[in-house]
Amino acid sequence: MSETVLLVGGGGREHAIARAVAPDCELYACASNRNPGIAALAEAVRSIDERDADGIVDFATDVGATLAVIGPESALAAGVADALAAADVYTFGPRAEAARIETDKAYQRQFMREHGIPGCPDFETFDDTEAACEYIDGYDGDLAVKPAGLTGGKGVRVTGDQVTKAEAKAYLRDSDYDRVVLEERLVGEEFTVQAFVASEGSETPRATGRSPVTDGEVRTTPAVQDHKRAYEGDEGPNTGGMGSYSDADPTLPFMDAADYDAAVDVLEATVDALPTYAGVLYGQFMLTAEGVRVVEFNARFGDPEAMNTLPVMETPFIDVLTAARDGESLPDLSFVPRATVCKYAVPAGYPTDPEAGARIEVDEGSVERAAAERGTDAGEAHLFYASVDAREDGLYTTTSRAFAVVGVDETIGDAEAIADGALAAAGDGLRVREDIGKPSLVQRRIDHVDRLRE
Repeated sequence: MSETVLLVGGGGREHAIARAVAPDCELYACASNRNPGIAALAEAVRSIDERDADGIVDFATDVGATLAVIGPESALAAGVADALAAADVYTFGPRAEAARIETDKAYQRQFMREHGIPGCPDFETFDDTEAACEYIDGYDGDLAVKPAGLTGGKGVRVTGDQVTKAEAKAYLRDSDYDRVVLEERLVGEEFTVQAFVASEGSETPRATGRSPVTDGEVRTTPAVQDHKRAYEGDEGPNTGGMGSYSDADPTLPFMDAADYDAAVDVLEATVDALPTYAGVLYGQFMLTAEGVRVVEFNARFGDPEAMNTLPVMETPFIDVLTAARDGESLPDLSFVPRATVCKYAVPAGYPTDPEAGARIEVDEGSVERAAAERGTDAGEAHLFYASVDAREDGLYTTTSRAFAVVGVDETIGDAEAIADGALAAAGDGLRVREDIGKPSLVQRRIDHVDRLRE
């Protein structure tokens, strides 16, 4: 029986999901924006806010969805997975309670402490701003200041790196955060490992009559390094992610196999401690002088990391979804041994003062030509639309990232060259962080870790 899949979300991550699943199903999508890339792959797209659980359930019922995939964290926090499950639509995305591993950073750290999850930094949580400020004053070292809730990757301030302690206190006093987490600053190189999860207790829709998953399942993907800072050389404020790269094997050039295995051990320990979980568990790690530590968990694919991972995954994504739903063992994942480099084109002024409503031109042909012009058999180039507003007269910017290009080839350097060529698609009014995946930047990462290991 052909599956009918409902995709929730309209960003670059969701375009990558749509591209991975569309060849093997009847795809429908809903989001608050109209993503032209998703629209080209789906049978129909409905304009629904990602947090509108009732509206999403109505759409799922209208199209006869047999599966649903949730992209953005806002939908998970709003209980969309809970509502779909209650309507007998199996959803690959955790319920709101399980999604607290991302949506509530105070809960996340306390969960790690309670269950002895390795890699947890020293931390304290506060719901009193002045008490938090006193802790900052008295702490012997630098701190990461994290609002407990969702901030789209832009709410963290780090003393000794981005701000002084005085500026961190002013940031808290000027904010309206109910709770904050203060934790030791981790120094090293960040990387991400994403895992497909179907853990013990995951429920199967009552309408299918199938048995629930009986054993925890974790299938990990290659490591990716994201680049949060807005400007080249890792300067400027944090963003939702300006781009990322992965290598032709599961590790990255500054890691070894033991580092990757340590990250996988953390993910498996976390899944073991969760009572039930279905979806993607994203671990963001820091490779430090003391080993692998946990920066944070997310309860969904990373954006942009999904665009590195899914294009090189040979295992059909639909097989992962149906196995999770049907209570079967998740398939072993197979990946093409290729490196990837993803670069985002963002509106002028992003992230502090982005220019929304500017009409842009995206030359899709330049993306298609980028790999061919390199002349390598292994080369590919992909375009993923993100937060653009598709109107009758063309594409317009929003306040977020516009689109991403991904180069795929045998080495990171070759993949970067393809991505660089594909960026001819970005016309006026868009900005790109050019240095992502460049040999000089990758070498700096290697040298940094070498110094730490010494």
